[in-house]
Amino acid sequence: MKKRILVIFTAAMLILTAGCKNNTEEAKDGVKDSTKVVLTTGFSANEVFRIGKSSCTLPEIKVYLTNIQNQYESIYGPQIWNTKLEDTTLQEKVKDTVIARVAQIKTMNLLAESYQVTLSETEEKLVSQATEEYYSSLSEEEITYMGVDKECIENLYKEYALAHKIYYSIIQDVNPEISDDEARTITVKLIYLKNYALDGQGNKVPYTDVTKTETLQKAKEILDLAKAGEDFDTLISKYSEDENSTYSFGKGEMEQAFEEAAFNLSTDAISDVVETEYGYYIIKCVSTFDRKETDANKVKIVEQRKKEAFNQVYDEFVKSQLRNLNKDLWTTVTLEKGGNVDTVEFFQIYERYFNGIFNEEEVK
Repeated sequence: MKKRILVIFTAAMLILTAGCKNNTEEAKDGVKDSTKVVLTTGFSANEVFRIGKSSCTLPEIKVYLTNIQNQYESIYGPQIWNTKLEDTTLQEKVKDTVIARVAQIKTMNLLAESYQVTLSETEEKLVSQATEEYYSSLSEEEITYMGVDKECIENLYKEYALAHKIYYSIIQDVNPEISDDEARTITVKLIYLKNYALDGQGNKVPYTDVTKTETLQKAKEILDLAKAGEDFDTLISKYSEDENSTYSFGKGEMEQAFEEAAFNLSTDAISDVVETEYGYYIIKCVSTFDRKETDANKVKIVEQRKKEAFNQVYDEFVKSQLRNLNKDLWTTVTLEKGGNVDTVEFFQIYERYFNGIFNEEEVK
């Protein structure tokens, strides 16, 4: 259920295709973003944070939070906020993610300004239409609860759209051509023997050298059976400790030793015992080239290139932006709305008006 909750939250946000790093999160490569975060005073009454010369107000945050909250509750009911996610609550997870994404959008608008990227007249009209539709859907109670007016909603849609546009502006020169060899996807079957056990808490405990030697010897005996002609699927069922028996993958997706052995096999060929940090594998090649999977992998590679191209620019830009958080105000924000505040359409309305509007061709 927790996994479904996170999936719904990601889908509901629909923030960006770029997949940028959050301004205050540690990058996957272990290098922390150097964006300066300063807790300070001197904020206006409803100012949540500043980044660079841009400011975010409480009504802006509440539009995001309220729409997300109502989408959750429409599926799971209000009791969903009692759900624990590891060492935090779902409410705190949503709050943290929303403020990070809004900060990202504000930063991308500053980036757009530095690139002199603006919305076209047609895009401005779409913003106005989306604003009119969403604002007119709000009750007086919802307007009062979120503290918004039409100008606030319009500004949110403008920033949202401009964040998408600067992304496509930056990635427009990424080469979309991927060769079959680069994207080649193969399919293999495997027999896997672990080189570790699990303790009572589910932590991996490496085998002793003696046990590893015994496991390697067992793998070699299974390999002899496979090469002597015994049915590979039968050997998988009898010996493999992997719940999956078949994998399709491209280059760079598996551990190096496993990948090298697999990609050097011809169809129906069987590898020697391959040792990795996870254990021992015997690999049988099912297909050296999967057209459907290879084409799908080309799409993944291009999208990854786009994200990397954008993040290179974004990460460098965000380092120069001083960020100030109004911690006293932020800690008072909760998801306790009460009354008939049921608005859920903010993100869906944006998608209806802007789906497919921004792409590499149109922003050139």
